[in-house]
Amino acid sequence: MAQHTLDQLKRFGVTPDTSYGQHFLVDDNILRVIERMAALTSGDVVYEPGPGVGVLTSWLAPHVRHIHAVELDARLKPALDVLESEIPNLVVHWGDALSIDPQQLDPSPTALVSNLPYNIAAPIVAETLQRCPEITNFCVMVQKEVGDRMFANVGAKNYGALSVVVQALAQRTSAHAVSRRVFAPPPNVDSMLVAFERRADPCGLKEMEWPGFSSFVRGAFMHRRKTLANNLQMAGMERSVAAGALELIGVKQSTRPQELSAEQFAQLFRALKG
Repeated sequence: MAQHTLDQLKRFGVTPDTSYGQHFLVDDNILRVIERMAALTSGDVVYEPGPGVGVLTSWLAPHVRHIHAVELDARLKPALDVLESEIPNLVVHWGDALSIDPQQLDPSPTALVSNLPYNIAAPIVAETLQRCPEITNFCVMVQKEVGDRMFANVGAKNYGALSVVVQALAQRTSAHAVSRRVFAPPPNVDSMLVAFERRADPCGLKEMEWPGFSSFVRGAFMHRRKTLANNLQMAGMERSVAAGALELIGVKQSTRPQELSAEQFAQLFRALKG
């Protein structure tokens, strides 16, 4: 498949642009791993930001009901126009995936499967989890550092706001380290596939609360070395209010943000809302 991908790039005069985070898949084996980890069914509707020249798209299309691919790089239009004409259950949407609302797509996506452009991977995952409850299954290729952060353990150096938001709403089902050699061009960072599914009960948070919870968590991690109470105060909250909420959920005022689990953050969020 490596030669096929390279031939496609040459045919349409496309040079991968790393400013878009483009690293195209060139290995059939990793496509099989994605298919297995994604666990798609014939009724699934796939949301795929960053299809590139459509290697993963072509692989998944026979196994699902529909694919919505979202691409920003207009240089790929000739290649994706050909692909769209050949695959009846594919629609390519042109624009920035960070600006497109998957909930407005028809049919509505049920799964996010993508070799995500590295420069938008974390926000795409976080935004989709918060704003698209119909998307229940995820299988994404990301930088190893990002994949590790999403499901880092409480108290770890890489445990932060992304970890809390993802773990509040989802649980990991599998992960797979990926060699740099499966991409053209090879990235300068390690990669991993991570699959996860939306939690049936996301820490007791209601759907309408998810965006506010995410903003709250980002503020709580504003300064990792400061206590959680100090961070909340710096974010504009009265110290006495922050202290009272922490006491209510049984957390010391000296606690730092990285010491709280996603469940505890959800408890604190609800306590502060009264």
